[in-house]
Parts: sequence; structure tokens; C-alpha cells
Amino acid sequence: MKENKKWILTITCLAFFITIIFSLGAQFLLEDVNIFLGIIIILLFILIGVIFDIIGVAVQSSDAVPFHAMASKKVKSAKTAKKMLKNSAKVSSFCNDVIGDICNIISGSAVAVVSVTIASKLDVDETIPTLLVTSVVAALTIGGKALGKGFAVSTSEYIVTKVTKLMHSFKK
Repeated sequence: MKENKKWILTITCLAFFITIIFSLGAQFLLEDVNIFLGIIIILLFILIGVIFDIIGVAVQSSDAVPFHAMASKKVKSAKTAKKMLKNSAKVSSFCNDVIGDICNIISGSAVAVVSVTIASKLDVDETIPTLLVTSVVAALTIGGKALGKGFAVSTSEYIVTKVTKLMHSFKK
């Protein structure tokens, strides 16, 4: 129970600081933004959210057996994969909840900026552009995550392998 409280505190603080970083980045990028760049930024945050959702689901649904075999063959990233799978609930929470939710919040803020920009360029009330952009972003986010979950479950070992190899390359 004590470890669980420590994890909750850690993930909460981590979410706070990651949100600050993402928000500052988005705020900087959205300052005096044109519509095209604003849409690209929104799509980027949706994509990041979907990718991390895929990683979280893949880690949750992956079997450790192939990674034990890889570790016995001295594959460098296998140790990282085994650690991720051992802590799959935490990895999934970080990927799906922290990064995914932050991306959703930031894309929602970006939607507000882009909607106001569209409304002012078209000289119309903000209601219709806001409804349309919000609906498109929600549909892309939900559809992307739904598509990603099926992919993550069916190719979980492949995804975990690629992610851990990427992580291992950063350790160097």
C-alpha cells in the first residue's frame, strides 16, 4: 500500500510537470498561429496521444516469454522490456493516462485557439467553428485510439520490442 501511495504521488507530480512543458510548448507554438499551423499542432498532439496509448496497451497485453528468450540471447533491450512488462500497470498508466490525457487537454486548448482564429478570419460567430473543430478532434482522437488498441493487442511483442530498442538507444 505504501508503494502504491508513492507511485500515485510520483505520477501526479510527473503529470504536473509534463503538462507544464507541453502547455508552454503549445502556447509558444500557438501564439499568433495561422490556421494551418494550428491544425498541424492539434494533429501532432492527437498523434502523440494515440502513439502512447498504443504503447500502453501493448505493454499491458504483451507476454513476457519472448523477452525472457531474448534476454537469454543477450539482446540488450530485453532487460528493459522485462522491466516494462513487470511494471506494466505503471507503464500503461503513464502512457495512457499521463501522456494521453495531457495530449487530450492540450489539443482541446489548441482547438479553442484555432476555432477563434477561424471565426475571426471568416468573420463569423465562434460557435460553429468551435463545434466543428471540437467534433473532428474528438472523432480523430477516439477513432485513432480505437484503431491503435487493436493494432497494439495484435502486435504487442513487436511494439514492446521496438519501443525498448528505441529507449535503449537513448541510454547510450
